[in-house]
Formats: sequence, C-alpha cells, structure tokens
Amino acid sequence: MSMPAPSVEYGELSPMLIVFGVAVAGVVVEAFVPRDRRYGIQIVLSVCALAAALVAVIALAGTRHAAVAGAVAVDGPTLFLQGIILLVGLLAVLLIAERRATGGLEGFTPQASAVPGSVAQLDATRAGIIQTEVFPLTMFALGGMLLFPAANDLLTMFIALEVFSLPLYLLCGLARHRRVLSQEAALKYFLLGAFSSAFFLYGAAMLYGYAGTLSLTGVGDAITARSGNESLAVIGAGLLSVGVLFKVGAVPFHSWVPDVYQGAPTPITAFMAAATKIAAFGAMLRIFYVALPGLRDDWRPILWAVAILTMVAGSVMVVTQTDVKRMLAYSAVAQVGFILMGVVAANDAGLSSTLFYLVAYGLSTLGAFAAVTLVRATGGEEDTDVARWAGLGRRAPLLGVVFSLFLLAFAGIPLTSGFVSKFAVFKAAAEGGAIPLVIVGVIASAIAAYVYARVILLMFFSTPPSDGPQVAVPSSLTAAAIVVGVAATVMFGILPQPLLDLAGSAGAFLH
Repeated sequence: MSMPAPSVEYGELSPMLIVFGVAVAGVVVEAFVPRDRRYGIQIVLSVCALAAALVAVIALAGTRHAAVAGAVAVDGPTLFLQGIILLVGLLAVLLIAERRATGGLEGFTPQASAVPGSVAQLDATRAGIIQTEVFPLTMFALGGMLLFPAANDLLTMFIALEVFSLPLYLLCGLARHRRVLSQEAALKYFLLGAFSSAFFLYGAAMLYGYAGTLSLTGVGDAITARSGNESLAVIGAGLLSVGVLFKVGAVPFHSWVPDVYQGAPTPITAFMAAATKIAAFGAMLRIFYVALPGLRDDWRPILWAVAILTMVAGSVMVVTQTDVKRMLAYSAVAQVGFILMGVVAANDAGLSSTLFYLVAYGLSTLGAFAAVTLVRATGGEEDTDVARWAGLGRRAPLLGVVFSLFLLAFAGIPLTSGFVSKFAVFKAAAEGGAIPLVIVGVIASAIAAYVYARVILLMFFSTPPSDGPQVAVPSSLTAAAIVVGVAATVMFGILPQPLLDLAGSAGAFLH
C-alpha cells in the first residue's frame, strides 16, 4: 500500500526553518572554520537569522493553517508566541556574546571538557579560548522552542520538547566560575527533565490509546464524543500535564529551578527564565484549549491546586533566600502561579492575558538577570550574595534604579508591566469563576513584595561593606538587553493597550 507524501508548506514554516538552518550552519562553522574566526561568524549568523525569522513571523500575520499534514498549527497564538521567543532569543544571544577583557566569553568556561581547576582549564583561560559552540546550541534550543507551542500533535510536541531541552542541559553546565556547581545544576536538570519527558510520553501514549490519534484536534473530538474509557483520557491528560508543568517550574515540579538558575551561566539563566516559560506555556495552552476542553471539569481543579501551591510556595520561599539568583528563581516560581491563573480561566480573556503576561515577564526577567551579570567580586566572578549588595544603589545609582524597576514589576506595582499583567490575569480568572484563586494571588503578591522592597531598601539605605562588589561597565551587547527590558517594563506599564489589543487579536487556537 502506497502512502501519499505530505505537503510541506515551507513559507509557513520559514521562521523555524531559518533558525534550524543557521543552527546546522553553526555546527559546520565549528567543524571547519579556524578557532580565531568563529566568534564573529557565529554572532553574525545568529543575530541575522533571528532577525530574519522575526520578519518572517510578521509577514505570516493573519495566517491560520495546519501545515505538514496537520502536524504544525500556524495561527495567531503561534505567531504571537514565536515573535516574542525570537525577540527574547535575540536579546539572550547578545548577553551570551559578552566577552571578557582576556578575550573569552564572559559567562562561559573556555574549555567545557576540562576538569574544574585543572591545568588544562587554566591554560585555556590564559589563552582566551572562546567556547563558540554555545551559539549553535542556543539556536537549536530556540528552534525547538518555536516548534513547541506550534505543534498540533503530541508526537511533534514531544520532539520539540526534546530538541530544546537537550541543548539547555549542556548549556547549564558551562559556567566560567563555580564549575562544580554548574555541572551539578546541569546533571540535576538532565535527570529531572528525563523523568518529566517520560511522563509526557506515557501520557501521550495513553491519550493515543483512548482516541486512536496523536492529533490534538482528534484527541479533543474523541473526548467530546466520549468515545472510550474516560478514565484513560483523564490519566493521560494528567501525565501529559506533568511534562509541561515541569518545564514551567510549577510546584511540586519546581525543585530544579533554584539550583539550575543559580548554577547555570547567568546569560543561560536569563534565556531559560524567559524563553522556556513562553514556549512551555504556549504548549500548555494549546493542550488544554485544543485537546482537553472536554475534560475541563477534571483538569481545572487540579490546576487550581497547582496554581495555589505555586504562588504560595514561591512567595514564601523567596523570603528566605540570601542569593540574588535563587531569589529571582523563586520569584519565577511565584510568577508561574500567576500565569497559571490565566490558563485556569479557560476563556478568551484568559488566553489573551496569559500572552500579555508572558511578553511582559519575559522581557523584565531577561533584563533583571542581565543587570545581575554586572555585579562582580574582586576576581571578576559575579557576586550574587544579597548581603553584599548593601549600598549598591549609592555606588551605582543607575544600576540600582534599573534593578529596582524590575523588582517592582515582579511585585506588580502600578505603572510597571507587572501590574498590568497581574491585573489582566486576575480579571480573567474572576470572569472564569476563580475568585478564591484571585484572593490567594493578591496575598501571595503582598508577601513577595515585602522581599523586593527589602532588597531595594538594602541597596539604597544600607551602609556598603568595605570590600563590596564592583559594578562592571556594560558593553553595548549587555546594555542593549537591559535597555529593551527597561523600556518594555515601563512602556507596557504606562501604555499597555497596544500589546493587550495585539494579544487579543491573536484569536483562538486553530482546531
């Protein structure tokens, strides 16, 4: 029996094809181009590819079509999410490309295969060797992230999950300083990620057993028709949810977040904190809104519980943190709980408010971690001890104001993008009947706001230690990432309506 070859809509897939094509080209560069010329070539390739892919996304505006025999859905939410992933990826590449005075990449070890503290590592550092492999790895991760929220069947979604996860496992272990901590973070992320992928795959298999198809639309139709054993569909949906809840860092699947955020190179932490959440929440929305709306009465109570646990645990645990990166990690956990409120709403307002929140949070958190990279100890290592940031706002007022702005946004203070984001998801959740969830969200926001205020007061009103950290002068690369983050945080707080309209006009998912 002959099977017809599926048609491939190259134009509709062009953003992903551009990114994957340049990722492969980057591998070729690593194989054949002399080491001293790779850095410049990789930078140009990555930046040009991301800009071209962003233009392609804009050109596809208004498209609603299932490409590649229905495996990939090109619709409003897909293009919206892909656009912000590409923008965040472009800013992350600028952070990754930051170089040291010795010539090497700022955040990355010059030789990943060397034992920490070994002679080989010291020689590589003195020689200024640049680990340019990070650029194609980042591009592969971005390609998977572009496909993840666009996947219209469970197999394609699983492939996208693995394509963007595997490079991240490697990138997390490449920190220049605290090499053992970085490698421990990478190993923990890999092991827990492997478990979550197994849950996702097992859930997909059970849904296939129920519906006889891996298509999200087909699964949704089968559930609506009640064509099989409903308990099989519920268990499959639960297992599938574990995989995506792990990727967003929701409680109780969040244990990797603080360790990985602290141990990974800070540019990779910024990239993961922003882009991974955007991609994973996009996939989660597509699963619940396309494949599982018929089980809404089953999954909404579970997401209620997960959202409450995530908001409360993240907001309480952030109080006890003494490391800036771990503080931002638990802050990210709390933010996941707020974003889940938009998913729980299960209405059009929930979808548009979640999309807005992902944009606002993604750009703010990337800017916050970019600011962290500028605070250094005497030896050039990042100084992330909260106590040593005392008086930092006096010695470096501009950095203090910028970091304070991002903290205020995370707290949801008016005139910042964080306030509009929280107001939008709270309103959507209330319209969806989740008023108790809104009350918990307000209380959790107040708890977290205390921590952010404490850090701001520490920076501006405490006496700085005699051996306090130094503030590095950012290059144009890091400065660009911070400026975009600040601009987005202020603009979306004062004039949010254009982005709210854009998120609203993205429309529903393609069924």
